[in-house]
Amino acid sequence: MALPERMKFGIFMGPFHRVGENPTLALDRDLELVQWLDSLGYDEAWIGEHHSAGWETISSPEIFMGVAADRTKHIKLGTGVISLPYHHPFMVANRMVQLDHMTHGRVMLGVGPGALPGDAYMLGIDPTVQRERMDEAFGLVLRLMTETEPISYKSDWFELREAMLQLRPYTKPHMPIAVASVQSPAGVALAGKYGASVLTITRPRDPSAVESDLAGLWAIAEESAAEHNKVVNRDDWRLVIPVHIAETRKEAFEQARLGAGRYQAEYFEHTMGRDPVIDGPPEKIIDAMVDNGTWIIGDPDDCVAGIRRLEERSGGFGGFMVQTIDWAKREHILHSFELLARYVMPQFQGTTLSTAASNKWAFEHREILTAGRVQAIDRAKSDYVART
Repeated sequence: MALPERMKFGIFMGPFHRVGENPTLALDRDLELVQWLDSLGYDEAWIGEHHSAGWETISSPEIFMGVAADRTKHIKLGTGVISLPYHHPFMVANRMVQLDHMTHGRVMLGVGPGALPGDAYMLGIDPTVQRERMDEAFGLVLRLMTETEPISYKSDWFELREAMLQLRPYTKPHMPIAVASVQSPAGVALAGKYGASVLTITRPRDPSAVESDLAGLWAIAEESAAEHNKVVNRDDWRLVIPVHIAETRKEAFEQARLGAGRYQAEYFEHTMGRDPVIDGPPEKIIDAMVDNGTWIIGDPDDCVAGIRRLEERSGGFGGFMVQTIDWAKREHILHSFELLARYVMPQFQGTTLSTAASNKWAFEHREILTAGRVQAIDRAKSDYVART
């Protein structure tokens, strides 16, 4: 299935900042990055919610989005994601609708069950009920945004008593809404149930598990949507993957090699307890992660090729989101996003078709045009001689 005529580009900001650095300056850099993306013409920035482990230090995406909205002009800002089991659904709906008004329709709501085990543990939430609670809360958030009659509902973890929003959504019928999916069937099935879009964190392909690959995931979303009389649209399906590009593939690897190794070894393996990716020094991790398709690192052509591979695996999607990681020098990270905007985005948004066509026309007519220019110069010379 073909990609959309204009693919959406943006970021999925956890964020990931190495433990031990100044957290205030890290948050400042996060805001500066969103401003930089706004100036480069990126479409979206999705901001995470996390409360433990020391790496992902934004606890309220709504606060971050409010500040970012005031410093930007065009880019849309989404929660990537609000962990619904952590919050009363009435408060989630109210905060997002307020942001919808204050940004004049530039916000998006992304939801999930909660990703960090430490968050649920500190809140006293049984991890086995998180997805069930997310489903319950999600349905009520949508009802609060779309229904005008008071809603009464009693759950074992929250209650609504004749609840109704004072503000109706600025965006009708509500702001864009997405469900997070880390390549498991739960997220895409829930998105299909409510007709929401999907934010998928990509992982290496596992041929032994259909639901772990992208095409299989989308099939589950469509089946769930059909079962609940809803519709899902591939053009609203966003894939998330870490990316770093430079002028050459060699430069990109050199710039990110040390930071990428630290990120994988110190966050996933040390902090989160995941199994090591390789038997060897962290500096070699980058090669394995690029080879298995988990990361895209190289020059702009490598990034274009990586997106094409995701197209083949998925059957088509509508949004390419870079997972932001502090794995290179600041100037290299900013330049990576600039290169992506200058040379990768145009390949999937059709923005250079007319300039390429104009250049091709000029090339094909160069002999005629050159002859005309020579004749004009000769005529100007002869006219000058005739007047003197």
